[in-house]
Amino acid sequence: MTAALELRGVRKRYGKNVALDGLDLRVERGTMLGLVGPNGAGKTTTFGVISGALRPDAGEVSVLGDGAFDPRRQAGALGVLPQDCALNPHSSARQLLTFFARLQGLGRAEARKDADRLLEAMRLTDRASARVGQLSHGMKRRLAVAQALVGDPQLVLLDEPTGGLDPHLVVEMRQLLLTEKRKRTLIVSSHILSDLEQTCDRIAFLEKGRCIQEGAVESMRAAIGRVRLRFARTLTEDQRAALQAVLGERLEASNDDEASYVLEAGEAMSEVAPRILAELTAAGLPVLEVGVGGTLEEAYLETRHREVRADER
Repeated sequence: MTAALELRGVRKRYGKNVALDGLDLRVERGTMLGLVGPNGAGKTTTFGVISGALRPDAGEVSVLGDGAFDPRRQAGALGVLPQDCALNPHSSARQLLTFFARLQGLGRAEARKDADRLLEAMRLTDRASARVGQLSHGMKRRLAVAQALVGDPQLVLLDEPTGGLDPHLVVEMRQLLLTEKRKRTLIVSSHILSDLEQTCDRIAFLEKGRCIQEGAVESMRAAIGRVRLRFARTLTEDQRAALQAVLGERLEASNDDEASYVLEAGEAMSEVAPRILAELTAAGLPVLEVGVGGTLEEAYLETRHREVRADER
C-alpha cells in the first residue's frame, strides 16, 4: 500500500531564509504523526507544501500516492487546519461547516448531516445557529478543527488543534483525535508534547527545515535510559535515606513521591527495573508504580541537544 504522504528532499526558501532544507518524511496510512520543533523549524511551511498552498523549490511531494496535491484531481481527500485559521464571522456555525462539506464533494443533505455530526462532537450543537463572530475563542478553535474533518478526508493536517482551549476541552479534543485516527491519517503540529504523547503513534522532530528524528512514540520514550518510580505517599527521611542507599549515585533529583534511576552504559532496562523494585520493596518503601524510559519531552530535548552539539563540531 502506498504511503499517505511522502516528502523527499523538499526544499523551500523565502529570500535568504531557508525554511525547508532537504526535508524527508514518510507517513503511512492510518497513522497519527506528531510534528515537533521550535518556531521556525519549518512545521507550517511543511503543511503549506503538503496542502499545495506552497510550491517547493526542489524535491518531491506525494499525497496519497498521487503526486503533489491537486484539489481538482484529489477533491475531498485532504482536510487542513491552518496555523491562523480565519473563519467567516457572518456565517452561522452550521452554514460554515455545511459549506466546507460541499467543497469536499458532499451533497446538500449529506453535507448538513456531517456538519451536525461534527457540531455535536465539538460540543457546539447549541451554538449551531450562532454567527461565528459571536463565538468565544475556544468555540472558534473547535469549529476550525471541525472544518478540517468534514467530508471524510483521507489525510488531515492540524496545526495546533488544542491552542487556546480550556483544560477540559483539551481532554475532549484528545479523545476526538483518538477516534478520528482510526478512520484516517492525521498529521498534528503542536508545542504541547504531552498531548502528542497521548494521541500519536509516531513523532517527527524538525530542526532548521530537516527531520532530525522520526519514530514510534514508545520507542523514543524507551530510548531514555531511566527507571521511573512513584510511591504511594510522601517518603519519610528514613525512607529517603533507604532510597539513596539502593539507587546510589544513579538516583536522579526527585520530589516528595517520585524518583528515577538513570541507567549506566551497558545496563539492561529489563534486568535493572525488576532488581530495583525488589530491593526497594525489601527496604520497606511504598512503591506504587515502576515505569521505564522517559517522556516525549525528554526524548525531544535529548535529540535536539545532540543536534546542536553536532552542528558545533
